Amino acid sequence: MDAVIRLVPGVVGDADSLRADSFSDGLLGYPNYTRPPVYRDMEIPEVLRSGNHRVIKLWRRWKQIENTLKKRPELLKKAGLSETDRKMLQYMEENRSFDDFLKNNKV
Repeated sequence: MDAVIRLVPGVVGDADSLRADSFSDGLLGYPNYTRPPVYRDMEIPEVLRSGNHRVIKLWRRWKQIENTLKKRPELLKKAGLSETDRKMLQYMEENRSFDDFLKNNKV
């Protein structure tokens, strides 16, 4: 029921959260974290604590593509990937890091 009710206009106040749901854009979701910053030896990535919303958005997209590539690579063929998405995918396929991607791309 939750999956259907969320699509009713006005039920979810922030439309961005609907767009970020898994499969809303054909990709699997990105990891979600909560407080405290370290829980059972799992630490929130520094990028999420940085406060740089542009980089956080890119990191989340990177993680979506990475997660999809690892678990459901066939979905990437159908997903409407942007030019930036395709560059990220290329970096992943070359085993390059997100930090390397940021250094070498003006996004």
